[in-house]
Amino acid sequence: MGNGNENNVKLKVTGLAKRYIDPPVQALKDVEFEVYDGDFFCIIGPSGCGKSTTLRLIAGFEKPTDGQVLLDGNEVQEPGPDRAMVFQDLNQLFPWKTTLKNVVYPLKVNKLYGSNKNRMEEAQKFLRMVGLDEKFDSAFPHQLSGGMKQRVAIARALALDPKVLLMDEPFGSIDAQTRTTLQQEVMKIWEETKKTILFVTHNIEEAILLGTKILVLGTDPGRVLELFDNPVAPPRLATDPDFGKFWKTLYNLLGHKDE
Repeated sequence: MGNGNENNVKLKVTGLAKRYIDPPVQALKDVEFEVYDGDFFCIIGPSGCGKSTTLRLIAGFEKPTDGQVLLDGNEVQEPGPDRAMVFQDLNQLFPWKTTLKNVVYPLKVNKLYGSNKNRMEEAQKFLRMVGLDEKFDSAFPHQLSGGMKQRVAIARALALDPKVLLMDEPFGSIDAQTRTTLQQEVMKIWEETKKTILFVTHNIEEAILLGTKILVLGTDPGRVLELFDNPVAPPRLATDPDFGKFWKTLYNLLGHKDE
């Protein structure tokens, strides 16, 4: 996974800057990093460091003031199905569509998998992958728990078969127990699919549990502080001394003082 070979660079961010006019804010300045094919790449940092802005620029939802984002060597100009995004918002599903039709809809819009029958089968396959069996296919979002809604959102994103899966604090609004379950499921999906994932979180422990690489951003303006290869060998357990040592390194880098 991400062995450092230039040919395996999936995503390249160079000189990325974002300035907002009203109110005037320099959200990002000179942000540079590379993501290799198959990386589980976590971005952490304090509030206001530009984590979500970085992801939105990669997704093509916003345009950079300076710099560029290259996906497989091609500059990102606009949103596309090659960069599917899962948001923190638990209301990102269409409330009037069933679970199954929420996953089928973007496949239809992007003319994927040919026939409607094939799209339904693919949608069902990915819903099973995230742990939702057929009894939930006809459920509407208001009938689902927060964790189930995020499972549907992840299935919908995976079904597009994106080159990069973008996840913006996807478990931030979910209770701790469900969050742990979803972390385990996403890790399992990543191991099975070898999908390149960019995952934004403010939670240091979550970044260490999931990430093969961890990018740390600082504030005023948002900028790269350091990029780490995760030194904790899987399966990563919070009780591992290496886990605690790396957690402390990240904690101190983010500006916290030793107690």
